[in-house]
Amino acid sequence: MLFRSLVDFIVTLQCPDKSGIVHAMTTAVLESRGNIIENQQFTDPTTLDFVMRTRFETPTPLAEVKEIFAKGLDQFKPTLNFRPYANKKRVLVLVTKESHCLRDLLYLQELGELPIEIPAVISNHGDLQALTESHGIKFIEQSGKNKTEAEKELRDFIKSEGIDLIVLARYMQILSQEFCQEFAGKIINIHHSFLPGFKGAKPYHQAHERGVKIIGATAHFVTDDLDEGPIIDQDVAHVTHAATPEDLIATGRDIERRVLARAVKDFAEDRIFIVGHKTVVFRN
Repeated sequence: MLFRSLVDFIVTLQCPDKSGIVHAMTTAVLESRGNIIENQQFTDPTTLDFVMRTRFETPTPLAEVKEIFAKGLDQFKPTLNFRPYANKKRVLVLVTKESHCLRDLLYLQELGELPIEIPAVISNHGDLQALTESHGIKFIEQSGKNKTEAEKELRDFIKSEGIDLIVLARYMQILSQEFCQEFAGKIINIHHSFLPGFKGAKPYHQAHERGVKIIGATAHFVTDDLDEGPIIDQDVAHVTHAATPEDLIATGRDIERRVLARAVKDFAEDRIFIVGHKTVVFRN
């Protein structure tokens, strides 16, 4: 008798809430001869959107698994996505001059704690070339190019390299409306404030002028409305009246790198769902 080895899959589902979805999903796993390893679900009480993330192992080939799920769940008209758990998301990182977020992403990837592949880092300056190349990753500099030229190069690279996610790791350029719309739900930015407060430029200076007692950072999806995209993750730190803008910036760097790394990991593990203008993020 020939035995097929087990393959670990993640399937995500999103659709309007309706009775019977969980039963249909678990039945599809059973009919695929699967065993559920992890399962999470949520219904948004405002939009009544239902989202579900299921990780399971099965000896059944992916094409057959997809047929079984499509047949069993067709009545709910869901958005279904499948990924072999071992397949890593391909991530393009965009940077300017600040190194702390990029440095953390590269370090966590090397440790194996961030399940992604980074085929290249692209920047509008050359400051982070040595850091990038010291990790064996290609560095592409775009200094001197206008927005149209730079975004065309980005599009070409994204399509040729099969990029799943674009990360703005303190990339101090504003992407065009067309670019943001084309890659909606696939661009994550780290903003150095606790949104929705202190949007735009120099948020730490804005915070200092208001005498805040906490500062924060926000990882969010990018839309064509600056710093208004669905929020994925946030964190804060307490500060005192004695803190200068430079003190806030220094404290904020640590928050920024941690928040961005968590958001990238959540995306890489298919844990994020966009529901209206918000996100649902499943964590262990």
